[in-house]
Amino acid sequence: MTSPPIPPNAYTHAPQQHPNLILGSLQLLFWLIFRPSAFRNHLKQIDPALEYESKQKSQLGWRNPDLWRLLIQGYLILPFLIHLTVALVRWGLGESVEKIVLGLVLGLVLGLVLGLVLGLVLGLESGLAVLFGTTINLWRPLIFYPFLSLWHTLLYQLDKRRTNSQPSLLHWHSAFWDEWQLIPLIGLDKHILLVIERNPIEGEAAINYLNDSRQRWAIQKVQIELEIRRLENCDNIAAIGNIHQHIATGEVASLVSSILSSFSRISENINAALNQNSSYNQRLVLSDVAENLNRLSRELTSSSEKYAPRFYPIAKSWYEIVTNHIEELRQSVELRQEIDSPYIIAVPLTVQQDIFTGRTDISTRIEQLIIDRRRPPLLLYGQRRMGKTSLLNNLGRLLPNTIIPLFVDLQGAPSSANNHIGFLYNIARGMIDSAKKQSAVILPPLTRESLKDDPFTSFDEWLDKVEQTLGQNTALLMLDEFEVLDSAIRKGRFDEQDILGMLRHIIQHRPRFKLLIAGSHTIEEYQRWASYLINVQILHISYLKEAEARKLIENPVPNFTLRYQPEAVTRVLQLTRCHPFLVQLLCEEIIVLKNEQDPSIRRYATLPDVEAGIQPALNSGAFFFADIQNNQITPTGLAILRFLAAKGEGGMVSQKDLFRKFPDEVEDAIDLLLRRELIEEVGDNYRFQVELIRRWFEQ
Repeated sequence: MTSPPIPPNAYTHAPQQHPNLILGSLQLLFWLIFRPSAFRNHLKQIDPALEYESKQKSQLGWRNPDLWRLLIQGYLILPFLIHLTVALVRWGLGESVEKIVLGLVLGLVLGLVLGLVLGLVLGLESGLAVLFGTTINLWRPLIFYPFLSLWHTLLYQLDKRRTNSQPSLLHWHSAFWDEWQLIPLIGLDKHILLVIERNPIEGEAAINYLNDSRQRWAIQKVQIELEIRRLENCDNIAAIGNIHQHIATGEVASLVSSILSSFSRISENINAALNQNSSYNQRLVLSDVAENLNRLSRELTSSSEKYAPRFYPIAKSWYEIVTNHIEELRQSVELRQEIDSPYIIAVPLTVQQDIFTGRTDISTRIEQLIIDRRRPPLLLYGQRRMGKTSLLNNLGRLLPNTIIPLFVDLQGAPSSANNHIGFLYNIARGMIDSAKKQSAVILPPLTRESLKDDPFTSFDEWLDKVEQTLGQNTALLMLDEFEVLDSAIRKGRFDEQDILGMLRHIIQHRPRFKLLIAGSHTIEEYQRWASYLINVQILHISYLKEAEARKLIENPVPNFTLRYQPEAVTRVLQLTRCHPFLVQLLCEEIIVLKNEQDPSIRRYATLPDVEAGIQPALNSGAFFFADIQNNQITPTGLAILRFLAAKGEGGMVSQKDLFRKFPDEVEDAIDLLLRRELIEEVGDNYRFQVELIRRWFEQ
């Protein structure tokens, strides 16, 4: 059903004047008393020179017929109407003709006063008129408030009885024609909500009109109620996972905004869970979401926020929907007798994912360097998809409780900020979130406003508060993807001395802070960092140990149902060289293949199964291999890799042959391929380090 059109001249600060001279004159008087913005806009529309607040004065266009119409209405018609009204009232009261004559004189005087008031609008000075206008709008709203309340109640009740096809009466509400009312008009929010339900277009127009008015409180209540209703309408898992795109947390009161932010994050996590390839990982993420919803329900129960009782049933409803979906996933897997894949391909592993394995040697080395009195900065260096970010995400459970990991992803908001204020704010926000997630430590807040005057000094003072919160603990500040920040500095978005000087100051003067940067390049490739981070200790993260890789293949999570033939495990190790990403990539495709087989052979992987999974793995992991080809090597390096790949599995090429085949820039290209851990030296020969990568370049 089509919504009724919005009434003309409703919900606008620039309504059109009635064409009738008499009605238009009365409309002018009404605007002058109740709607000064409409009166000003009307004058501006007639002639910009009539805008009495303008600093640029110009001559009136006396040939403008609209200007003459205004003068006639202001100086003749309105005085005459007042004169006539006064005379009729006195005659009706039985007064003598002499008194009526006096009334006529009074009418003329009032007409003159009105002319003076209009003269003020036209640019003349009249302190008396200003005093009168100020006084009337102090006492009038208060006196008329009880009568207006009855009027508003009548409008609301009448609108409740009207059908959806009939235009609403909301525009007759005094909020839309009396700009001087300072007292909140009770019930306005309910009336707007009623109109929004029936005619969203008219409701939006009403909201836009009131957004900068004295009744803006009603808009905030309406927005909160609309957000609550959106959340209430999420009655299935897909709707909950999508609702975060429509939650406007920044447009409502701060206390409610924090609650909405919690629901928004939960929605985002559900959306991430639904995008997982395997039902196992969906259940894993959703189980964590269910815990968060349960925690949120408890917080809402004890909250003094007046809207908490409205949000509590939503949290309980979402909890039931999520837990029911988890059970449906479990039953579906059992019914189909499928193998649950625990492997995470596209994103780093978090603390909630049990598949993370190994790296105890690196975490032990990090712990040793942290307690080193020299306080050296640390560089965690390794090729992409080697598990750097996964390790940083899981350091909290590998290190002692006295070390508080503070993980900040520089690839996200910090390096994309427009200025130092945004950069420092996002660094602090990442530290606060990480401390809460990994160690349940609540760091003091830092706002953008506090950074405005002197960003780096304010940030340094905030670090003082962080140290007080840490007590005797040590903070490990981990900056992941430092190359992204270097790129932002190189482009001139941030000042090198300010940013890197701040990091050096933390290293030298804050013993409670240890700095770890992580990236896929050595510090020598970024000389500006090397000059600031003196004596940096490099931690190289590379392939998993064979025992760790075997565990990732055969027992990635407890109660894993797929068993491998010993030769099949050996072949996976040969193809991947224990590369953590490639092990998961190939094992994921093996599980996909096994789930398509008969249940009688489904839970036992053989050597042919591994071979059959190679090409699907190359296809599904194309983004990984393409990144090597397009972003990590030179054209000469690409030619060398293709030449090597053509030699087959285990094939080698001598250094002499490479120099003869590629005489230009071959030495630098080989050096880069070695640093990227794509090839290795075997005597005087070179070969691929990883067979799966060789197969990609052979294609």
